[in-house]
Amino acid sequence: MISFDLARQLRMQGLQWTPGLHDRFMIPDRDLDEQVFVIADLTIDVEKVAGHATIMFNGAVEWSLDYIFSQDVVWLPSEEQLRDLIGDRFVSLTRTDGGFRCDLDLDDMTIGFSAERAPDAYGQALLHLLYARDPEAVNVQADATPPRWGDSAAQ
Repeated sequence: MISFDLARQLRMQGLQWTPGLHDRFMIPDRDLDEQVFVIADLTIDVEKVAGHATIMFNGAVEWSLDYIFSQDVVWLPSEEQLRDLIGDRFVSLTRTDGGFRCDLDLDDMTIGFSAERAPDAYGQALLHLLYARDPEAVNVQADATPPRWGDSAAQ
């Protein structure tokens, strides 16, 4: 999974997100900084019952958060989503002594981005494209910003 800090940088550079099933995200600055949330149809846990692993289908959670705007959370894109966002610029992902290297084709030149983990190598490459604002490679956020949590227009 991509690091929270890198995911936050991608968001700050305008990476657009349409929340979908199985997407992961974090809610910063609400005492939930270490919790990763997943958009799912059901909450399913694995618990031990009488010494056996049991799959539990839970209809409700212990605490409640009625709603939160997607721009108030940080999306943690998967490796597949990062590759899709990089698009045709992607050349390869290779193992290195220090982790992984993601190579991009930029104007007939290969440029590499390294990180300890594969998702972060993809994320560094995508961040480069966002900084460069490569419209062929990424879908960046439009100028219109939806209302933020607590705005009177949102209530």
